[in-house]
Amino acid sequence: MEKVNDLAKQSPMQKAISRISYAFGAFGNDVFYGALSTYFIMFVTTHLFNTGDKAQNDRMIMYITAIITILRVVELIIDPFIGNWIDRTKTRFGQFKPWVVIGGTITSIMLLLLFTDLGGLNQSHPYLYLIVFAILYITMDIFYAFKDVAFWSMIPALSFNSKERERTSSFARIGSTLGGGLVGVVVMPLVLFFSVNQVNGTGDSRGWFAFGLIVALVGIATSWVVGLGTKEVQSDLRKNVKDTVGFKQIFSTLAKNDQLMWIALTYGIYAIGINIENSLVLYYFTFIMGKSTLFSIFQGVNIVISLISVSIFPKLVDRFNRRRVFATCIGIMLAGLLLFSLAGKSFAMVIVAAEMFQVPQAVIFLVVLMIISDSVEYGQLKLGHRDESLTLSIRPLLDKLGGALSNGVVGQVAVIAGMTTGATAASITASGAFKFKFMMFGVPAVLLFIAFIIFWRKSTLTEKRHAEIVDELAKTWGKNIAVEQEETRNVQNIVLTAPVDGQIKPLTSVSDQTFASGQVGRGFAVEPTDGKVYAPFDATIKQVFPTRHAVGLVSEDGVALLIHIGFGTVHMNGTGFVSLVTEGQTVKKGDQLIEFWDPAIKKAGYDDTVTVVVTNWQNFTDFNVVTPVDKQVTAVSEAVFTLKQATNDNKGVSE
Repeated sequence: MEKVNDLAKQSPMQKAISRISYAFGAFGNDVFYGALSTYFIMFVTTHLFNTGDKAQNDRMIMYITAIITILRVVELIIDPFIGNWIDRTKTRFGQFKPWVVIGGTITSIMLLLLFTDLGGLNQSHPYLYLIVFAILYITMDIFYAFKDVAFWSMIPALSFNSKERERTSSFARIGSTLGGGLVGVVVMPLVLFFSVNQVNGTGDSRGWFAFGLIVALVGIATSWVVGLGTKEVQSDLRKNVKDTVGFKQIFSTLAKNDQLMWIALTYGIYAIGINIENSLVLYYFTFIMGKSTLFSIFQGVNIVISLISVSIFPKLVDRFNRRRVFATCIGIMLAGLLLFSLAGKSFAMVIVAAEMFQVPQAVIFLVVLMIISDSVEYGQLKLGHRDESLTLSIRPLLDKLGGALSNGVVGQVAVIAGMTTGATAASITASGAFKFKFMMFGVPAVLLFIAFIIFWRKSTLTEKRHAEIVDELAKTWGKNIAVEQEETRNVQNIVLTAPVDGQIKPLTSVSDQTFASGQVGRGFAVEPTDGKVYAPFDATIKQVFPTRHAVGLVSEDGVALLIHIGFGTVHMNGTGFVSLVTEGQTVKKGDQLIEFWDPAIKKAGYDDTVTVVVTNWQNFTDFNVVTPVDKQVTAVSEAVFTLKQATNDNKGVSE
């Protein structure tokens, strides 16, 4: 029996548990990512090396940050293979959840070890320490990639509908925003609380280890919450005819999906810019303002405002569309960078400017995530196969690219500006402060502007286009459903009745040329006079489309029948349609499948014609409309269309 699409069989309580669990996973994911990409480098530059020799300390810091950058870039090369590996995973626990649990557990343990000096190895045998560090770091990074790709790849597994994806993603992003923000609120208070020596507001190694331990525990716990609390669902649309494997095939798949590539280029440049800026904010509070504890206040304000912006994201894109939302957010961020560069030590100006830069990031993340998610169907239509995890591995890959390069930049900036072990705000020279501010404000501004230009000119996968793609995929459903050999023994006429009350029309007369030309299959059309759709024969429901404007069912004779309500109705996103069946359900002739509100279709300006099409028509022959055109019929009352099972000699013969 088929698994259920779009959580249709789950109770409201199960749906709530699943969404809350997913939000917890997003919370833990961003707690971990924030600790790794932003605060771990602060530990490295200010506490990991304290030999008493500043030149030696600076040299080791530069070695470590270079190792981090190189390893993360190397790991990026294998990220698409990780996505492909996840695509091929099949376990009784699901496709994605095992990787979330395993990856979350291993990465948390590795991170905790990295927040130590490995028993003093960094001073007793510094070069051996570098080797061990590299092994631990690459292990952590690879398993984090498995966890992150698997976690965010669950979004298309939950729904094909753009609006539903936006709601689900917004729910997860609330958890993500809380995680990414809260780790910034607690980092310095926790470090200072557990430190024996607060060292001018930067704490000591004991305090940083305690912080790493808390992050590790959160990472493990939230990964298991996702594993136990969520449920993966399946659909015929998510099934591949073959896996995409091999280096050449993987990068060929990615390269041919032009919309994925343009949004990837946009986000890659953007990610480098924001990661440089975000990683240097704590340094600004610590070494320019001399007040590291104020960073917690800034992050607290950031959480509240970001949650508001994430919560209203669905309304923003409904009213303004993604392109305008993206452009507006970039404009606000650039203005924030300009104000920040002029703020000096004024906390009021700093917090306003920093929020102008920080808050839009959550919204831009959702815009990019939605476009990348929609490019799954874009690629499926263009390339002929579906690669969820492979496609969605691009986003975390780019995040990690931004994090890798920013870590390298931050490490070098800290050394150049003198913001290393033992430094204070008073010890930073005017030259060091200037170099620091140029890297913090000037470089990110240029990168954000370039990202905007690319996005505005090249990214064309809008919400409307995605809805059209989903509808085109619906029209290809069922073509590969074969008739079993034992079913071909009976060559009697197979009779189809009308599934809805109305006037019979020839399929060639409908306004949609894909249907009219027979590309979808053979059948007939009905101008409906009622909104109740019934099963025209005994069958098994094989596909319930997320927009509820169509249903696919297969008869005992092997007939794959698509009942499609209206043209353009996919853009209604399910409004005015009620599905009364679920995938895998067995129905009898006359059982109600769908109910639709015809006035809603007409008010939206769409054609309400119902098409009834045999999509695997090549397995049949002798197609005939046996009811006169324009005759008014009652649903499931009389024969309208007949066909016969084909033998090997006469498959696909038409009227």
